[in-house]
Amino acid sequence: MTVVERREIALVDLLDRLLAGGVVISGDVTLRIADVDLVRIDLNALISSVNANVPSPFEALEEQ
Repeated sequence: MTVVERREIALVDLLDRLLAGGVVISGDVTLRIADVDLVRIDLNALISSVNANVPSPFEALEEQ
């Protein structure tokens, strides 16, 4: 094992790194019985931090 492989990262540090760069979550779930689609759920989410340098995109929507 190298030093990088043995390095432990706290959950808080991991979340901080993910939010600093942003994370995109995408997925599909389909509930099917006898080859008939009953429920389909599509998930698309962007998780990111917002600060003064990168303002919230929702502020522009509220002004319209």
